[in-house]
Amino acid sequence: MKNLKILLAILCAITISSCVSLKPVSISRQSPITGYKYAYITTTSSLTSGSGGVYGNTNGVYGAAQTKSVNPSDIISGTLIKYGFSIVPEITPEIADETIIVNYGESGRRNVFWGYTIEITIQILAANNYDVICTGTAEGVGSTEADDIRIAITRALEGIFTAE
Repeated sequence: MKNLKILLAILCAITISSCVSLKPVSISRQSPITGYKYAYITTTSSLTSGSGGVYGNTNGVYGAAQTKSVNPSDIISGTLIKYGFSIVPEITPEIADETIIVNYGESGRRNVFWGYTIEITIQILAANNYDVICTGTAEGVGSTEADDIRIAITRALEGIFTAE
């Protein structure tokens, strides 16, 4: 009976600790984002991350691995297309007044009980004068770093476009 109580206490601790509370999305807006039709997204490099484990019992040893990759500019592009922007490969003088520039960067890491969260910041500039329109900062947590980044980008862009 004592062993059952200890096992139950350990399971409760693991269940409670696996719930990570993410910081709220932080939005800083200097001017409205309305009136823009085009978006130029600065190039980002892909990140590949993985997780895995080895399991064993009396019948043998087994392994499992999971690999995921993410390119932040691809996620940003897809979300901006969803919000009606046309993604352009370069900024030309003809469309500069209607174009935003989107910059991405990782801005922090925070340790949580069983791992960490990744914080990202997205900055949106006006292409005609490079003034900051807004910035959004969010963090994400998932099973891999690629998941963390994907979740954080989605949260930051949703915060930017729903806070209009």
